[in-house]
Amino acid sequence: MPIVVNLDVMLAKRKMRSKELAAVIGISEQNLSLLKSGKVRGVRFETLDKICRALSCQPGDLLEWREGPSESEDAAATGEA
Repeated sequence: MPIVVNLDVMLAKRKMRSKELAAVIGISEQNLSLLKSGKVRGVRFETLDKICRALSCQPGDLLEWREGPSESEDAAATGEA
C-alpha cells in the first residue's frame, strides 16, 4: 500500500515507548502496534488528534504517501477480488 505510517520514527524522535503512548491516548498496545505496522484500514481523526497531541507533531509527520500500486491493483495482480 502506498500509505506509510511513520509512527515508530516519531516515537523514537520523542524518546517515547509504544506502551507509554498507548496509555496516554487510551488505546491498547495491540491496536497501536497494528497502526504502527500499517496493518489497519483506517484511523479515526480523534485517535490521530490524540497521537499528534501526545507527540507534538502534525499528521503529515505520521503518514506518508509513496508511489506504488494501490490495493485494487495489488488484488488484480494476485487474482484476488
